[in-house]
Amino acid sequence: MNQLPAIRAAFPTLSSLQAMRPDAASAARGIRPGDLRELTPNLAPTSAPEARPSDGSFSSLLGRMVSEVSHKQSVAAQTVAGLQSGQPVTLHQAMISMEEASVSFTLMAEVRNKLLESYQELMRMQV
Repeated sequence: MNQLPAIRAAFPTLSSLQAMRPDAASAARGIRPGDLRELTPNLAPTSAPEARPSDGSFSSLLGRMVSEVSHKQSVAAQTVAGLQSGQPVTLHQAMISMEEASVSFTLMAEVRNKLLESYQELMRMQV
């Protein structure tokens, strides 16, 4: 028993997807950048923390990292507050900003732990 006609009847968009299948010539040329822009969602970029001139030192790198994590946490708090107050913030935007803040904080904590371990190892070295 062939169930393909029943599936096509249940999902009429499948036939239109098959019509959109690229031929061998267009598949060989690859994907154009304009094709990718059509597939990506329209997300508004978040503003980054104030850009400070970098002197290239390690302490400025760590300071920038901490300020970026702080900025992501404040953006997440604002997004959640906007969701709770009924502003036009979707649930997935709030969850994404919260997870982004969580991952960046976890990364910062792991970098701190590795730096501390490295410092302790250097202090244990005999000169």
